[in-house]
Amino acid sequence: MDSFEFNKIAGAVLGTALGVMAIGIVADIIYTPGKPAKAGYEIAVAESGGEAGGGAAGGGAAAVEPIAVRLAKADAKTGEATAKVCLACHTFEKGQPAKVGPNLYGVVGGPAAHMESFHYSAAMHTRRDEGINWTFEELDKFLASPKDDVPGTLMSFGGLKRPDQRATVIAYLRSLSDNPVPLPAAAEAAPAAPAGEGKPAAPAEGKPAAPSGDKAAPPAAGGAPASPAPAK
Repeated sequence: MDSFEFNKIAGAVLGTALGVMAIGIVADIIYTPGKPAKAGYEIAVAESGGEAGGGAAGGGAAAVEPIAVRLAKADAKTGEATAKVCLACHTFEKGQPAKVGPNLYGVVGGPAAHMESFHYSAAMHTRRDEGINWTFEELDKFLASPKDDVPGTLMSFGGLKRPDQRATVIAYLRSLSDNPVPLPAAAEAAPAAPAGEGKPAAPAEGKPAAPSGDKAAPPAAGGAPASPAPAK
């Protein structure tokens, strides 16, 4: 095979290779997929109409039961287990020295800044001067968010967000006393009955109402109305 034939074959092979490369480049330009702004897969989640955990219709937060109602069903033993996280800063037994925070024996019912020898924040001393005591309601508010309830407090604890959990801890703290404060009556904290509840229903239109406590007597012979029976 002479050099002319070889050059034709080599040229054909080179031309074919260049053609394939050109087609690949054009295809990449046309069909290159766009890069996503965020790596990974984005999953769409349908939004629910209310809050998670049984919120009220329309997204409103569920009403929190009064502390008296929650205390009536709170378990102090459960509260003791929850309060173990407080041992990092507090002591519970009578006569024990303070740690970062004060000893909590007798705190329920006592005044704000109840431990005489402890160095409280100025905000807590102000509450004591104002005559504020650690009632069940005050403890419930404070344990929910200490810094929101008493701005300026030195307590760095973030709070117990679950109302039932706060009630169990307060029930346990109540037990840390020589004379525990009596529990409030849950019935006093129950919501009042709706207006009109317990009252007799209005008589139907066109019919007189029967006297209270009376029994209607059957009509007398001849159609004459009988007198009502005496009340019992």
